[in-house]
Amino acid sequence: MSATFAVTDPATLEAVAEVPDQGVAEAREAVDAATAAFPTWSRTAPRRRSEILHRAFQLMLRDRDELARLISRENGKSLTDAAGEVTYAAEFFRWFAEEAVRPGGEYGESPAGGTRTLVTHHPVGVAALVTPWNFPAAMATRKIAPALAAGCTAVLKPAAETPLTALAVARLLAEAGLPDGVVTVVTTTDSSGVVGAWLNDERVRKISFTGSTAVGRVLLRHAADRVVNSSMELGGNAPFIVTEDADLDAAVAGAMIAKFRNGGQACTAANRFYVHAAVADEFVARFGARVEKLVVGPAADGSDIGPLISAAALQRVERTVTEAVAAGARISHQATQSGAAGHFYPPTVLVDVPAGAAILQEEIFGPVAPVTTWTDETELLHAVNDTEYGLAAYVFAGDLARALRLGESIEAGMVGINRGLVSDPSAPFGGVKQSGLGREGAREGLREFQETRYLSVDWPL
Repeated sequence: MSATFAVTDPATLEAVAEVPDQGVAEAREAVDAATAAFPTWSRTAPRRRSEILHRAFQLMLRDRDELARLISRENGKSLTDAAGEVTYAAEFFRWFAEEAVRPGGEYGESPAGGTRTLVTHHPVGVAALVTPWNFPAAMATRKIAPALAAGCTAVLKPAAETPLTALAVARLLAEAGLPDGVVTVVTTTDSSGVVGAWLNDERVRKISFTGSTAVGRVLLRHAADRVVNSSMELGGNAPFIVTEDADLDAAVAGAMIAKFRNGGQACTAANRFYVHAAVADEFVARFGARVEKLVVGPAADGSDIGPLISAAALQRVERTVTEAVAAGARISHQATQSGAAGHFYPPTVLVDVPAGAAILQEEIFGPVAPVTTWTDETELLHAVNDTEYGLAAYVFAGDLARALRLGESIEAGMVGINRGLVSDPSAPFGGVKQSGLGREGAREGLREFQETRYLSVDWPL
């Protein structure tokens, strides 16, 4: 019998399933299949590719409740969060079904005359996709959908913590009519070995990775050896700004989404709160009251907040809060801790956080909201931009012109203005600085899986 590994529910610590623990040999076999399927798939009519993607969208919605339960079991997030993720994930299939039939191109005359230029876009080839555990459905479809729409074939390595959702998505694609070999899922605990084998394989022409900045740097160094086309969606340290004229009800509602979606385990999660001193006490009181009402526990119990993904993640969040308190921060509000056996940490609001505290510099990846105050806009923007990350940010202000000015002054790829959610399949998702390279979603997401070619045609005057 081949090796397997257990998938564990982080809320109960019980084994959910056993899946194959595949290695380098299976990784190469997946590339064999993708390479064999590429000539036919890349020449498949865009309309046919579109139809398969649209059918996959319909099937995901058909199975939404079942998929949500599966996500909750292997990831731990609440059923409400999980159902929302399935809907969001399915939308990538619909969006790129519509983009598949618009590959684009240009026709023009050379300024010097005598030639015509034809510009076309072609699939880059076999794509290696590497996805994280925090959004096991959405991170998979956000990569698979544009790859298929562009005419690429793909090999996918989901996180070892959450492989079941990726396997379920692959089954739905097969039901939708996707030919064998076009997408192959490799489940493994040997991430570096499998991904390394793909990056060393000359048949693999693309790497698309979502995960930590530290791992992204390693993959980029490896990809540089063969100059592999690379897309990287990496870590974040999102600021959440509240001005003195902001609608505090809207700001609190936005904060609850931006901070506690998926229990704070999101690269776009609000990581540090900058609230104007004139409204800080009121904001914290309202925000804290909402936080204290959050129900922490297993998804099956109807909870709002599930567990962290692992014991190591829990220990890291605990250590981060302990160090912040030691530096002078104070816990002002906290939800009731779950009595379940899993990796639970109660949603927490910290105040009196010193400006130089480590918690403001590091990605928390947990349900902790550190709040600091500001009065001077210049100093605010310096603090906000004083980080190597630049993925997402949030601005709540009553004056829209001021909100836009602040938003355009923040070094981030995405800024939510008076809303706590920035993700949308129709918008280009990605960051600047150490938060990544390239964009996912929108037309830009399709271009990430295409190469541009132009033909120069002699055209005598």
